[in-house]
Amino acid sequence: MINSPKTKYFLKLVLLFICCFCLNTVDAQDNEWKQLFNGKDLNGWKHVGGGNHHIEDGLIASNGGMGLLYWTAEKMGNCVIRVVYRMEKFNSNSGIFIRVPIEPKEEWMPVYYGYEVQIDNHPETSGEDEYHISSTLYAFTKPLSKPGKPGPEWNTVEITLDGPRTIIHLNGELVTDYREGEPTPPRMFDFEPYLGIRPDMGYFGLQNHGEEDRVFFKEVAVRKLY
Repeated sequence: MINSPKTKYFLKLVLLFICCFCLNTVDAQDNEWKQLFNGKDLNGWKHVGGGNHHIEDGLIASNGGMGLLYWTAEKMGNCVIRVVYRMEKFNSNSGIFIRVPIEPKEEWMPVYYGYEVQIDNHPETSGEDEYHISSTLYAFTKPLSKPGKPGPEWNTVEITLDGPRTIIHLNGELVTDYREGEPTPPRMFDFEPYLGIRPDMGYFGLQNHGEEDRVFFKEVAVRKLY
């Protein structure tokens, strides 16, 4: 009978198991990688500024510039962003923008008020120092390592946004570990970002720098931290 103590105890165990299973399933789904690029079109993305990004052989290809292709659906924070990219030439200039405080309407606001995760293995060719090398926070941080691969090899960058902390691995090596408010060098050039605190949540995008700087993006994905 259903009213027997043994039956009630068994049903409670079944319900407890179902609840635990459902919670674990939700957690697993939340922690899975979500692809922001489907390999076919730029649905969910918007471009501002000069040049463009377009689909070329199943990749996002930068063209001309300067401009920004940004993800429109949501702000990013407390997550890991993974981007797989390659340069067309031995070296090219581009960037991955994070912690942009408001939706971009033109290309320079993200430069000045967000962070740029730099793509440029040889900043010295344009008179810049190692604070401007691949996977640093452009003009803010000095690299802990320099694992950037030249074009046309593929590079994988993972950007962890954990509250006020930004951690960047390039090709499996730690390049940047920065917490808001830590000391940074003075602003040296007019094209560098303004100093100051960035928000925990912000818009995210891919830069097209100029005619001579073609970069291809194979994967753009995000995974929640918690």
